[in-house]
Amino acid sequence: MKARTSARHLRESIKSIARNGWMTFASVSAVTVTLLLVGVFIVLMLNMNKVATDIEKDVEIRVLLEIGTEKAQVEKLEKKIAQIDRVESVEFSSKEQELQNLVQDLGDDFRLFEQDNPLFDVFIVKAKLPRDTGQIAKEINQYESVNEAKYGEAKIEKLFNVLEMSRNVGLVLIIGLLFTAMFLISNTIKITIVARRREIEIMKLVGATNWFVRWPFILEGLWLGVLGSIIPIALVTTGYYYAYGFIKPKLQDNFIQILDFTPFIYQVNGLILLMGCLIGAWGSFMSVRKFLKV
Repeated sequence: MKARTSARHLRESIKSIARNGWMTFASVSAVTVTLLLVGVFIVLMLNMNKVATDIEKDVEIRVLLEIGTEKAQVEKLEKKIAQIDRVESVEFSSKEQELQNLVQDLGDDFRLFEQDNPLFDVFIVKAKLPRDTGQIAKEINQYESVNEAKYGEAKIEKLFNVLEMSRNVGLVLIIGLLFTAMFLISNTIKITIVARRREIEIMKLVGATNWFVRWPFILEGLWLGVLGSIIPIALVTTGYYYAYGFIKPKLQDNFIQILDFTPFIYQVNGLILLMGCLIGAWGSFMSVRKFLKV
């Protein structure tokens, strides 16, 4: 496309926005409301996904060793567990360390057991994929010198199912919102184009190509998307700034965390702007298509 033609399309798209004031306002309002809903939902779902991932990463297998297991057997078992493909890490914790952890968590009353420690030596095993935890525990349970491999089977499986369901529901809702946005914005832009169908017909009759007619409308849709994304970006940024400032201190010593304000908010804002541009351009492209058949 020649620079002169491109400049003409750009001018026409901007003039059209200014000329059709009320229709521009209606289109931008539709884009704004829809992108605000999508933006808020994306922030919520990505943070829910972060929390779910943190919970999954905290899942571990505690491998209790038989009492009296020799050091050589412990080292051999550690290597054997580490060689399992799905295992990410293996950490040894002696029964003395386990007792110290117990005293730290539950109080000095448990120091009474220092003379006759009833606890087991333990391997703390983490899977590369949390979903593999159960299979790894079953495999380790069959190894020699292992008393029991525990990971809270019933609760963990239930937790995984809940997290997977919440992710799937969230994904479906986001996709549904995006399709709703496309449909709503496309119809709003279509009203604008219907009002200018004579202009399109005249351009076609004097020999304008389809793409020559399309480009000003596509660029106009692009500008509508940009204008419609300004308020959602501002509101989502402000809302997350205050929410982050309120929630973050309360999770200071917790293994569950929300996404940091930066660079997360820039990524969300970029996504909102991109969606606005794509939806606006796509809505214009689809709406003008039927009027090109003259």
